[in-house]
Amino acid sequence: MKFRPRRKSQAIPQIEPPIALLSALVVAVLSLFAVRLYYLQILRHEDLSRLADRNRIRIHRVRAPRGLVFDRKHRPLVETQPSFDAVLVPEDADHLPEVVDRLERYLGHDGVVEHVASAQEQGRPPYEPITVKEGLDWQQVVALEAHQLDLPGVSLEITPARRYLYGNLAAHLLGYTGEVNRAEMEHREGYRMGDEIGKFGLERVLEPYLRGAAGGQEIEVDAVGRRLRVLREIPDRPGASTVLTIDLDLQMAAEQALGDRAGALVALDPNSGEILALVSKPSFNPGVFGRRVDRAEWRKLSADPRHPLTDRATQGTYPPGSTFKVLDAIAGLHEGTLTDASSYYCPGGLWYGNRTYRCWRKQGHGTVGLHRAIVESCDVFFYHTGIRLGVDRIGQWAKMFGLGGKTGIELDNEKPGLIPTSEWKRKRFKEKWYPAETLSVAIGQGYVSVTPLQMAQFAAMVANGGVRYKPQFVKLIEAPDRGVVKFSSPIVEQRLTLDPQVMSMVRDAMADVVNGPGGTGSRSRLRGVIVAGKTGTAQVVGQKAMPASGKLPEHLDDHAWFIAFAPKDRAQIAIACVIENGGHGGSTAAPVVGQVLERYFQLYPPEGGAPVTLASRRAATASSATTATAAAVPPAGTFDAWD
Repeated sequence: MKFRPRRKSQAIPQIEPPIALLSALVVAVLSLFAVRLYYLQILRHEDLSRLADRNRIRIHRVRAPRGLVFDRKHRPLVETQPSFDAVLVPEDADHLPEVVDRLERYLGHDGVVEHVASAQEQGRPPYEPITVKEGLDWQQVVALEAHQLDLPGVSLEITPARRYLYGNLAAHLLGYTGEVNRAEMEHREGYRMGDEIGKFGLERVLEPYLRGAAGGQEIEVDAVGRRLRVLREIPDRPGASTVLTIDLDLQMAAEQALGDRAGALVALDPNSGEILALVSKPSFNPGVFGRRVDRAEWRKLSADPRHPLTDRATQGTYPPGSTFKVLDAIAGLHEGTLTDASSYYCPGGLWYGNRTYRCWRKQGHGTVGLHRAIVESCDVFFYHTGIRLGVDRIGQWAKMFGLGGKTGIELDNEKPGLIPTSEWKRKRFKEKWYPAETLSVAIGQGYVSVTPLQMAQFAAMVANGGVRYKPQFVKLIEAPDRGVVKFSSPIVEQRLTLDPQVMSMVRDAMADVVNGPGGTGSRSRLRGVIVAGKTGTAQVVGQKAMPASGKLPEHLDDHAWFIAFAPKDRAQIAIACVIENGGHGGSTAAPVVGQVLERYFQLYPPEGGAPVTLASRRAATASSATTATAAAVPPAGTFDAWD
């Protein structure tokens, strides 16, 4: 047996230290890459996919058009139209200051920096577009489109914008919209920065109906944020439309009749409380507010000494002057302190409490009964009436007719006015009521203050026999498919039990204020319809403020009042008008109401269909109207209430 020689064992190769170190490093790096890839691809997959898509895909919110507003005959007053807006997404602009500078230059509009800073301060989400300029004109649109490559992050957006078709007409009723602020977003759900919201008037009151529901688009954009295509869309839902109770033709006639004079006019349907016209002058154009108020325009409006933003129809409070005498008559006849046979002697004033309370007619009216006292507005007669009634009974009746309290109309900041009583003075001034103060109250002066809307409601109650309806300006609300969302029916706030003979007596006297000899409201007389009314001239300052020149500055002149309803026995319309510092109610406010009544009966002819015209427009009656007016003018130096 042969034995093979034993081979020597081969040595195991040794790895050089540098190679081992390099290999370990490679393994470590690959491990880190593997861990990182696992983290990115597995653990963060959903988040990173969302971020990647966000650079390419944007969710664009589409604002819904607000509902339209129509008059009672379904004629449009407010509509929504497309507006071209410039929007900026700062995250898409690599060099934001340069982009902003170019944008301001192309638009010819400063303030982009302020808009961007303001949006970011309000907690704007990333990639949320910032509207930097609204309502671009055609040249601005072309400029942005032509320089799109120089404006990364900037794009055009078409949004719904509010348009008020008749400018200033019924501005205080219609109101205006504006961009929602942080406080409003905190108290209302579903609003985002840049949204439009009602700020004033019916735009604010009916916001839940007018607003609609926003839609959305999923859009693909390029590297600079330009829209490429729409991937998916959720349609918006327009807001509901509103049909108002006002008549456009009558509203226009009332605005024209009042002209540029400061004051207010309210016309009501006395059988339902529907507002047929509501005017407050001076006015403003609601369109200047938009979603972002122009600062210069806002300063101009807010600093105007005539206060055009104040709704004088519901927020203006004035002493009613001699229109208040109608209430005295009704109260006195029902309380038994006055009868149709009552009479007092008017020598031109009444001595009471160590002073003379003058009548507007210096030479006096002589012996005068109730009917003539209302027709010629004798102050002395109603001084006596007030003394016998007392301030508390006057106050009780005034409040029964809705004076000195809010009417409940759904408009902003309605004022209640004031009807004084002895208890009120004790609480307010810690003083007792003095009987002499009642004389001023009896002729609608002193502490008494009312709004034009309250006086229109009062005239309507005299016309309909004592039914107080809640004033309403919305007839119905329609969904976009024309289905009725809400329908407004008359709401009776109070139904007074009044003596029909008393009310008939008062209405007869008011009819002679307009149509009888010596009546102070003859300049509202109509041919074809019997108008019943009452003039009033309310002092702004007392006799002691009379300057030596014998003439007060215009801003301290008396306020002119006129209340009316027609036809006398079956009234279709009741009106109250006040003209600030207008002087004589019969010569200033009565013609305004006359023009409105004339237009109303042209639109809604009375039974029989006879043409209705303002008597003063006819040559046959012009001279008699002038004579009646001249007879009513007080002598120089008389500053107590007159009509």
